[in-house]
Amino acid sequence: MPKKKLSPQSAMRDLIAGYWVSRLIYVASKLKLADLLKDGPRTAEQLALAAGVQPQLLYRALRTLASYGVFVEIKGRRFNLTPLGATLRTDVQPSMNGFALMLVEKHVWYAWEQLLYAVQTGELPFDRIFGKPFYNYLEDHPDDLKVFGEAMTSLSGIENPAIAEAFKKTYKVAGIRTLVDVAGGHGSLLATILAQNRSLKGVLFDLPAVIARARNDRHVTTPRLARRCAFESGDFFESVPDGGDAYILKYILHNWDDENCVRILTNCRRAMNEKGRILVADPVIAPGNHREWGKLLDIQMMVAVRGKERTKKEFAELFGRAGLRLVRVVPTTSALSIVEGVRA
Repeated sequence: MPKKKLSPQSAMRDLIAGYWVSRLIYVASKLKLADLLKDGPRTAEQLALAAGVQPQLLYRALRTLASYGVFVEIKGRRFNLTPLGATLRTDVQPSMNGFALMLVEKHVWYAWEQLLYAVQTGELPFDRIFGKPFYNYLEDHPDDLKVFGEAMTSLSGIENPAIAEAFKKTYKVAGIRTLVDVAGGHGSLLATILAQNRSLKGVLFDLPAVIARARNDRHVTTPRLARRCAFESGDFFESVPDGGDAYILKYILHNWDDENCVRILTNCRRAMNEKGRILVADPVIAPGNHREWGKLLDIQMMVAVRGKERTKKEFAELFGRAGLRLVRVVPTTSALSIVEGVRA
């Protein structure tokens, strides 16, 4: 049956009800329905028994998600996974299960409820609700921190290979021998880049507690990478490791206001070699009215942290204030670009 063209009112209705879909996906992720369906179709009754929920109500939720392509209903009121729904399996890489949970968990959900407050006052809803900054809250709530880590892993599985591919194509003959990953977490991005550039050495830099965890994680501790990667800890507002040929910052500047970004970039400029480069991996908001992930993520910044997504012009201004010159923006096959800066 051909799809009906929606009236403007009907299209707006669907946009307004968009959060209903995200809540349904959250429930499916919380119940791990994709895991329960990985071996083949099952009825709503079988799924409900395994998940410990009400069969008839679960059927209604599954039927609705099937209309959005997450599942498909087949003969006998059974449901099967689609390629879209399979991304919610916890045993695939990258899995979107953690991201579905984090984005709709209470601490993020409550902050979005106060979006009007942010627009009216310029203040952060998250800080108002929880009395502390977002990342401090996570450190104080280990369960939410774990889900946040899983969510970042979800995105990294999509973005890191794209960044590594763009890095290899663009900087293969650029004389970069040592790459410093600033606030690089457990090193998943650095490990991906090192794996594709066998002559490259890396330095993973983050706060002491993060580096302590990274030393026991799987990313840069494998035998083939460990000999090419050093660990250093500290605070990027104070200093970063000296002597790098390039400093990469993925999803770092978007967390901070302009003043703090200038401090971070200035410390990187001071530390890097004379012909060093700054490589910022963030969304770059393009002109025009098209949809892009960075525009939505920018609103998440508005309610949760004191950062924002930036345009090329805004990056150039930040770089200039830090004694840097924006050289180019390198697109990747993900929603992120590499914004390259050198000494001015």
